[in-house]
Amino acid sequence: MKRFIIPLLAFLALPNAIYSSHLNSPRELLVTTESTNESIKFAKYLKDNGVIKYSAYWCPNCLNQSELFGKQAYKELNVVECAKDGINSQTQLCIDKKIKGFPTWEINGKLILGVLSLKELSKLTGYEY
Repeated sequence: MKRFIIPLLAFLALPNAIYSSHLNSPRELLVTTESTNESIKFAKYLKDNGVIKYSAYWCPNCLNQSELFGKQAYKELNVVECAKDGINSQTQLCIDKKIKGFPTWEINGKLILGVLSLKELSKLTGYEY
């Protein structure tokens, strides 16, 4: 029985490994939605006001959060990559900040865990969205 289970498990795992998107792409979030002019302005405002998003490239909630901004606005955000194998990783900073989950927003020195709507973020930062 063991002779059949191990090869079966290997066979079932193989397609997932071969087709995993992160094996063939950089270890960073790949945001695909288009930004609005307003989301770009908002992202610049967040960056200019010291708002930081702590993230991990493999985190689905981080991707969902980033898709709310769109790919152009996402490039404007101050994002700290916490995954050790992520591009431009700053794992030690995440440890020092005691980041417990992703995404985590740092706004005025306060850490806020979870996906936030752009409206929620605007209220927390004083931006009129």
